[in-house]
Amino acid sequence: MPNKKSAAKELRKSIKRNAANKKASSQLKSLIKSNLKQLKGGDKKVKEDIVKTIKALDKAVKKGILKKNTAGRRKSLLMKKINVLK
Repeated sequence: MPNKKSAAKELRKSIKRNAANKKASSQLKSLIKSNLKQLKGGDKKVKEDIVKTIKALDKAVKKGILKKNTAGRRKSLLMKKINVLK
């Protein structure tokens, strides 16, 4: 339990930030999983959906949820799997 007023406020802020980051990262994971599922199914619509996933990865880097190299690695893996479809 925080002893000072400012510490209590920081605790409230950190709880809100944690919830927002957790929500964003779970949405990102679900986007990636859905793209991988579409790839396994051979769905041709995955090329349009991958754009949303890449945009979400870039936003996560901008917000500080993911590191730059992690997002790059995930984008690269998705693009490699899409290029195999061609």
